[in-house]
Amino acid sequence: MIWRYGLFALVLLLGVAAGVRDSVDGWIARTELPSVLAETSVEVRDRHGALLRVFPVEDGRMRMGVRVGDVDPDFLAMLIAYEDKRFYTHKGVDPLALVRAGMQALWHGEVVSGGSTLTMQVARLMENSGTGRWRGKLRQMRMALAMERRHSKDEILALYLVHAPYGGALEGVRAASLAWFGKEPRRLTQAEAALLVALPQAPEARRPDRNSRAAAKARARVLARVDAPDVVLNAPMPQAMRPFPRLAAHLSDHLRAETPAARRFDLTLDASVQRAMRALARRAVAGQAAGVWAAIVVAEHGSGAVRASVAAPWYQGRNAGFVDMTRATRSPGSTLKPLIYGLAFDQGLAHPDTVISDTPVAFGRYAPQNFDGQFRGDVTVRDALQMSLNIPPVRLTHALGPAHLMEALRRSGAEAQVPGGVPGLAVALGGVGLSLNDLVQIYGGLARGGTAQPLRWMREGALPELASAMSSAAAWQVGHILAGIAPPAGQGAQVGRIAYKTGTSYGHRDAWAIGFDGAHVIGVWLGRPDGTPVPGAFGGDLAAPVLFEAFGKLGVPLTRLPAPPPETLILSNAALPLPLQRFRTRDAAFRGQIDAPVVRFPPDGAVLRQGRDGVVMKLQSGRLPLTVLVDGAPYLTGLRRREVLLSVALSGFTQVKVIDASGRAATVAFQID
Repeated sequence: MIWRYGLFALVLLLGVAAGVRDSVDGWIARTELPSVLAETSVEVRDRHGALLRVFPVEDGRMRMGVRVGDVDPDFLAMLIAYEDKRFYTHKGVDPLALVRAGMQALWHGEVVSGGSTLTMQVARLMENSGTGRWRGKLRQMRMALAMERRHSKDEILALYLVHAPYGGALEGVRAASLAWFGKEPRRLTQAEAALLVALPQAPEARRPDRNSRAAAKARARVLARVDAPDVVLNAPMPQAMRPFPRLAAHLSDHLRAETPAARRFDLTLDASVQRAMRALARRAVAGQAAGVWAAIVVAEHGSGAVRASVAAPWYQGRNAGFVDMTRATRSPGSTLKPLIYGLAFDQGLAHPDTVISDTPVAFGRYAPQNFDGQFRGDVTVRDALQMSLNIPPVRLTHALGPAHLMEALRRSGAEAQVPGGVPGLAVALGGVGLSLNDLVQIYGGLARGGTAQPLRWMREGALPELASAMSSAAAWQVGHILAGIAPPAGQGAQVGRIAYKTGTSYGHRDAWAIGFDGAHVIGVWLGRPDGTPVPGAFGGDLAAPVLFEAFGKLGVPLTRLPAPPPETLILSNAALPLPLQRFRTRDAAFRGQIDAPVVRFPPDGAVLRQGRDGVVMKLQSGRLPLTVLVDGAPYLTGLRRREVLLSVALSGFTQVKVIDASGRAATVAFQID
């Protein structure tokens, strides 16, 4: 077989020399070439051009697009010097190389050098044909001659750079450089370039992770051709293939499913921030109950550009890691309360220093309770939001109308889902489905003065602003209140620098923390993707520390929160207009307080001696049934008479509040001697 190879080369050359040019030209012209438009890996890149994700092509192969200008010039020079030194002068077949290879084969009795040009190698790679049999070699020469007529030298070289095999599933110099050296092939050392020149001739036999000695010998032959110094010959060999990056894997899957024809996605994400947030999510679930997962979204609220999107601590293969928890619909718990208060400020129903009642109340069959089952009586709106009380925001939602809250969610760009389709007062406390992305966008709107900027993941083109959900003054007041919430333990230095709110959904299924400074908004979710409860999980305990740590991982200092807009009403309760000093529903304002309950006995401030059976309280007016609180705790509910015996053991200073069915109240304080 070897003598045939040499004889074939000689006959071909003699035939050409004998004047069969016209026949050869026709033979070449009739050559059918395979398509050069091979599929290359879909790439996902961050805002700086760094790779976030690479998708394999058919059969799981990594074949990445590359241009000649993207590759180190020294590598190209070394490749041509070693493989095909007359590449830029021959027409696809190098007669001198073929004669040399044939004569060497005849003399040594074995193939010493192949005689194939780079163009012939490209022809073989494009057809995926073998290298040894003379019929295949003839086909490669015919294709090489045809390719040289139809493509430029740089186009042929680029095809080699894309298709050359480098071991395992690697095809092309970019995939090889990333897998073996962890970097793009723009800048390669001499040793790295030499290994990449040597590998394609025997990609499996010379794999450095499996046969380091064979790889080193092949590399040495290439380096000898370019007279490299000895220190390069002794350069360390890569010991293993590096995994291709798989950052923002869930987001990449989503974008690719939306636009399957796209070959590259340039995102707003920052690879370093994405990597830091993924590591943070993994630390957050370490030591938690089985199946607890975390998700984190970081965005610039000025532009809506997302800097990090961690949908799960791990991607597939572990529990429910395939679920994208940035898009999953969950109950937001208390995280909608800031939106409710902002709407109430805009509607003139309340002000941060308005007094509102945190007392038992029923709206038909719906009787909201605070998380701890306690009541605080009269509190300011500011304190009600900072303590995350439940009854005040439900009172405000009743006054606003649940539909008004849903419309504000729509204007904020949230895709809210209401069970049954008809919103009720329960939406105030989390009775609506929202995603982590929704909540980040809503809080981004608060940070931007009431107008949200849609979240965007693609670099090209900014999205238009959404409709305003509230005025800039109302948004600032809400943010100012949230900035006054005490940070988690160990974060005392951040007091007043991050406006944030936590939330816990019904049954401890979701723990939330959403916050913003002057530049970024971050959302954190912890829970189980399947929605099963996590007993004892609270947003303040689980999610808030992760939120503050996330701000510390951004790589930039916290940005100052904005100053109040000029129109903001900043007054104490006593200086407020009378209608804003105490919250009253609009109908109550028109009716006045003529029918409000009155405590006829004991008088306010009295000093009493407790009788044998207790203290008798006499009441007047008020809509039945009545509720009686003693020192903030429920004493009697459903009371339908206007005289009651307080038979509890009372001593010292005691406060008693009576609330009627309309939510109106009367309070007296007395002392037991």
